[in-house]
Amino acid sequence: YLLLTASMVAGLTLKSRVLGRAVRPAAITDVHKTLAVGGLGALALHGVALVLDSTVEVTPLALLLPGLVDYRTWWVGVGVIAGELMALVTASFWARKRIGAKVWRRLHWLSYAAFGLATAHGLMAGSDSDRPWVVAIYAIALGAVALGTAWRGLQAAGHRTRPQRARITTADRAQVVDR
Repeated sequence: YLLLTASMVAGLTLKSRVLGRAVRPAAITDVHKTLAVGGLGALALHGVALVLDSTVEVTPLALLLPGLVDYRTWWVGVGVIAGELMALVTASFWARKRIGAKVWRRLHWLSYAAFGLATAHGLMAGSDSDRPWVVAIYAIALGAVALGTAWRGLQAAGHRTRPQRARITTADRAQVVDR
């Protein structure tokens, strides 16, 4: 969850250019991808741990199909969907040229769904969700993503409302010289 959150914040940082020119966009992109892939690795470890844990019966198939676990079935299923969305969005990094930038950007909006579902899954199905330190982690994660999203929205709004500078063409220059 922390890697998912960090990847979301890195993506928002990249898009909103919150760091200005202090860090190259390519470097942030690399961090964003690394965090996303690391998040998938952590997700895979989470799944393996659940299959190996004898407390609740979780089969490998239950890691892919929501509704097959008898423990908090709805919320565990939400986690399965969150994981699948994470995998889809992460895989899109390597499919961008094939699917096109426009589809890739739209697909990346699913990151918000993955993050929201993962948060709900953790809070509602997690065995430690009632502990203050766990609640604090979720609150900080939600706050970081909300702040990054708000910043991105403000940046985008500023770009839309900023008046366009007049472009001076060669013909315009010629008229000025002729006067």
